Amino acid sequence: MSTAPVRPPKPLYSNVSPAVPSPCISICRLDEQRVCTGCHRHVEHIREWRSADDERRRQICREATAFRDLKAH
Repeated sequence: MSTAPVRPPKPLYSNVSPAVPSPCISICRLDEQRVCTGCHRHVEHIREWRSADDERRRQICREATAFRDLKAH
């Protein structure tokens, strides 16, 4: 019987640093491009959020805002 290697847990920065609040507004629906219609984050960015440091979270928020603004025009 083969067992998969045990991975160490990912750091949970979301429990450590509240410096960058989540853009989630609890309207969680993905469009055809796998972007949330509530917070405008791509599904991969949503998954990444918990383990992202503050600078990466700021970048994700900037990208979500840019995507929202692009869709509005």
